[in-house]
Amino acid sequence: MWVSADCVDPLYNRPVIDSQTDLTTPVPHFKVSGHFEGTDKRFNFYFPKSQWEGRFFNLVYPLQDENATDEDVSFGADSGAYTVQTNGGGGYRVDAAAAKFSKTVAASYYGSSRRIHGYIYGGSGGSFQTLGAIENSAEVWDGAVPFIPGVPTSIPNDFFIRAFARFVLEDKAPRIASAVSPGGSGNPYAGLDDVERAVLLEVTRLGIPLRAWEDFAYVLGLNDPQGLLGFGNVIRGSDPTYVDDFWSKPGYLGTEQSALGDLFRAARIDRIATITEVNRNAQNVPTRLSLDSVPAVPTTTGLDYTLYAADGTTKVGTLSGSLDPATKVFTLGSGNPASVLSAIGTGARLRIDNRWSLALLSYHRHQVPTRPGFSAWNQFRAPDGTLLYPQRPIEIGPIISRGVTDGGTHTGMIHGKVIVVANLLDTDAYPWHADWYSARVRESLGARYDDNFRLWYNDNADHIGPRTARLVQYHGILQQALRDVSAWAERGVAPARSTRYDVVYSQIRVPENAAARQGIQPVVELTANGAARIDVAAGQTVTFVAKIQVPPGAGKVVGTEWDFVGTGNFTASPFGSPSRTVKVSATFTYTTPGTYFPALRVTAQREGDTSTPFAKVQNLGRVRVVVH
Repeated sequence: MWVSADCVDPLYNRPVIDSQTDLTTPVPHFKVSGHFEGTDKRFNFYFPKSQWEGRFFNLVYPLQDENATDEDVSFGADSGAYTVQTNGGGGYRVDAAAAKFSKTVAASYYGSSRRIHGYIYGGSGGSFQTLGAIENSAEVWDGAVPFIPGVPTSIPNDFFIRAFARFVLEDKAPRIASAVSPGGSGNPYAGLDDVERAVLLEVTRLGIPLRAWEDFAYVLGLNDPQGLLGFGNVIRGSDPTYVDDFWSKPGYLGTEQSALGDLFRAARIDRIATITEVNRNAQNVPTRLSLDSVPAVPTTTGLDYTLYAADGTTKVGTLSGSLDPATKVFTLGSGNPASVLSAIGTGARLRIDNRWSLALLSYHRHQVPTRPGFSAWNQFRAPDGTLLYPQRPIEIGPIISRGVTDGGTHTGMIHGKVIVVANLLDTDAYPWHADWYSARVRESLGARYDDNFRLWYNDNADHIGPRTARLVQYHGILQQALRDVSAWAERGVAPARSTRYDVVYSQIRVPENAAARQGIQPVVELTANGAARIDVAAGQTVTFVAKIQVPPGAGKVVGTEWDFVGTGNFTASPFGSPSRTVKVSATFTYTTPGTYFPALRVTAQREGDTSTPFAKVQNLGRVRVVVH
């Protein structure tokens, strides 16, 4: 849906202000809260008492509410912007309506007739909304910063691909992690059998960053038995015949005569158990079922439970719950349909199977995109271009994408300045996604591409923030991108060049040198006793040396912090005065044998301001120290 500056959205055309409050924290500001009449959509505007320079920042995400964080309000004020936030959910229409209404309120509050510039930004699902907004509107926002961006194939494929990797590679994941870690062999395929090598190659070419395997528990979703982030139910509802096709028709791993197909069939569980006893609560609702026989509970797939009548053929419905193989007891979960619960009785049958869980693991093979440019899927084509596997009647990813964005998106036809920020260790939104979108923008804008678009890659960061010592926070690069996109749109100040990189079988590779890499992230070259890996005796002192470079025009080093044991406990260390190039050294003595991954965390800031909390861009240098 196209949104212009003067159009009236028929759904969000009645904004109502519910409250207006003067607040002193996190900065002195005037907060306006309201809603759109006839809807459940709400908005908050945060107008700083001072510092306003005629702009606003508008964060979007499908699951957020209308309450901006203190950090976002403070950062906005520090950047001369007021903050807009809604509980918009999917799409960009309500945010467009709120953005336009905010300009009216701002003009009244500040007593100003100046033009107000706006900038929308959002990550993950919010990147879909951000791209939808900047592609399908005019003069609502002047620029955008989509970060950790997804593409129309991202959901559900990215999560299914990782679950596929888990099924085959979970036992070898520590070996892969060691190979890709600092000072590792660099060969993650060593020690894998033919099937494991083939699967690792497949998922790598689909986009899982190889270096991300260092945190294999997250890559493989070890905290989620299904590993599909809930999207399995979407396929069950949208493509209900898939499971039967998978186990009966040629072209699927359920029937394929191969070593990988054998693995799938060997892992299949399909057991019909008889209910021998029913435990009920005081309301006579079944709570636990004793069964005559049960299978072992798999660790890499989930189980489905389907209730049948005593004849074993009349299907009643599905149940949720958990199975204890030791006691042969099925404990019913909450939310089971009353109609199914009422049919539970001694002699009824419970089908226990993982047919769907296994079938979904290779669903990505049957979702080869029809849109051009998705080279990651070329491995599923023969040399003459024909498809190697049967394709499902619908592409799920684009349908989900359209649902998140109010319709069409990812055309690349942007209407404003855009800086995309993507992270090189992102396993939820693969790094090549940003390159794919960059190509769409180049196709759409042609000669205007460089005047309107940048792509900055951020190393040693993934999708959700620094969960481990091997990751850095990426808020600072987003904040700088917002400041740079506003200067670009308002004053014509071109931002730093896009990061230089190569795409090698869906893996993004960047130069080691900051000047060659460009973008705005500092680069750290760290050594221990002059090497990336060393073996030392306990009690031996190790000398660390780091060379730090900030890309030209991207600022100065404003902080260095050491973590000698790799636990994430960083300690600030002197580095001299802020400068674009810095060299630091330190020594440390290891007294306990073990393998350590010491790190130096570096922070750069555009103005070289060591005191500001904002727009501080981080990176890491890491090595391996083995102490005997």
